[in-house]
Amino acid sequence: MAEASCQLSEYQFLCSICLDVFTDPVSTSCGHNFCRNCITEHWDTNHQYLCPLCKNIFNTKPELLINTFIREMVAQFRQSAQQKASSSSSEQQVSKPGEVPCDVCTGTKLKALKSCLVCLASYCETHLEPHLTTSGLKRHQLIDPVENLEGRMCTKHDKPLELFCKTDQTCVCMLCTVLDHKMHDVVPLKEGYEGKKAELGKTEAEIQQMVKERQQRIRNIKRRINSSRKNAELEIRDGFEAFTALIKIVEKTMNNLIDTIQDRQNAIEKQAEAFITELEQEISELMKRRTEVEQLSRSEDHFHVLQSVQSMAAVPPTKDWTVVRVCPQSYVGSVVRALAQLEEEQSEAVKRLFKSELKGVQQYAVDVSLDPETAHPQLILSHDRKQVYHSGDVKKTLPDKPERFSNCLCVFGKQSFSEQTTSLGRFYFEVEVKEKTKWTLGVARESINRKENIKLSPGDGYWTVGLRNENKYQANAARTVLLSLKSRPQKVGVFVDCLEGLVLFYDVDAAALIYSFTGCCFTEKVYPYLSPCPNDGGKNSAPLILSPVIRI
Repeated sequence: MAEASCQLSEYQFLCSICLDVFTDPVSTSCGHNFCRNCITEHWDTNHQYLCPLCKNIFNTKPELLINTFIREMVAQFRQSAQQKASSSSSEQQVSKPGEVPCDVCTGTKLKALKSCLVCLASYCETHLEPHLTTSGLKRHQLIDPVENLEGRMCTKHDKPLELFCKTDQTCVCMLCTVLDHKMHDVVPLKEGYEGKKAELGKTEAEIQQMVKERQQRIRNIKRRINSSRKNAELEIRDGFEAFTALIKIVEKTMNNLIDTIQDRQNAIEKQAEAFITELEQEISELMKRRTEVEQLSRSEDHFHVLQSVQSMAAVPPTKDWTVVRVCPQSYVGSVVRALAQLEEEQSEAVKRLFKSELKGVQQYAVDVSLDPETAHPQLILSHDRKQVYHSGDVKKTLPDKPERFSNCLCVFGKQSFSEQTTSLGRFYFEVEVKEKTKWTLGVARESINRKENIKLSPGDGYWTVGLRNENKYQANAARTVLLSLKSRPQKVGVFVDCLEGLVLFYDVDAAALIYSFTGCCFTEKVYPYLSPCPNDGGKNSAPLILSPVIRI
């Protein structure tokens, strides 16, 4: 009998009220078994004496009989279960700190595999078996083990929180919907969960998009840093070469100046030394004659004196030193002449440097054509979209599209550029301006106002230079900057570095920098911008020409 009882499953000894193994089992007159406390509390809280299983109604409170057979079987089962749990505890995982323990295990608590939202208890593998095999328990909702299952009960009505109030955004029980949340929008937990899950999915997608955008920004920043580092290395190298060349020119000019001065000084000193040597020779001859004269004047021999004085009377022949001059040299003007020569050589060196720089930016040349959809109605474009000029008073009838310039005599390039669309965010193009008396060109951002006359300035989205009144060149900065150019540009090169925020204008033929905009902020696409300016009665009829870049 004992061996047979050990083979029985736990669900055969479960109270149908508390769903736990019988404690002090008793039987009703209808033959069903319950825990004494469970059936007693059940009858105390109900108006009828009703059997929870067969629904049999008793007129008077039935007498409860102790079921000794069930009690012995439960005792044997508990002992067997404890032995089984003891033997299997080594195989199952013991609950560790931070893990949910089994609520049924006595002694050593094993790790819970599931929690029941109906029983409000967590079970290990052994004690979970009834929920997997008993038909009544199979309907219970099992979830991954969680702590504080009591928190899933309504504190006010002691009922499971199985509904969700969308109005108050809180979990509620069945009684709450009748009392505190009457007329509220209440849905089952699953429906509320699915709605929140959809919101969380949307939030997750938004967060993921934000993460991607920031990751892209990090990549852009790193790319800019790498680009800046490469630019810095190139500039340092070019700067080192340029200033080394200038230093060599300065050293050469300085050495030439020193050599010239020293050569002149050496020549003077050599001439002076020759004069001194000659003077010393004459002094020696004169001293010798003076000695002879002195000796002769002391002689008492009348005959000898008279015979010798004739030959010594005359002074030895000497040079007329009154006409000989050794003047200190004045080197005034030598340094000025050297500096003038230095300036000329430096100018040539700087020109070579600008030529080298222009050659460097020409590698970013792009093919640009004009966009007729943006051209002012009085502008004429060539068939190849490379030339533009003002027609005079003739105004074509064209649809006033948002992209068309209405008041300004200008046109955009067809191609747009940004840091993403070009190599390292850089591009370069050239425009012929010869034979024109007025013109404006450069780049402009996409969102500029195309319908009104506005100031050409970086703050309004324009980075341009131009010619006004034949020889008045200007850069259209926040304040107009008048430019002093050594020569009249025939072809203007435009270089843009979106990453570095640079717009540079070059006189291509002279290989000279015209003007540079720095610290520019390009947050959107930019377009080549050309304005041939008014025809001016034919004086300014020549076109602006987008010319192919011929590398120097």
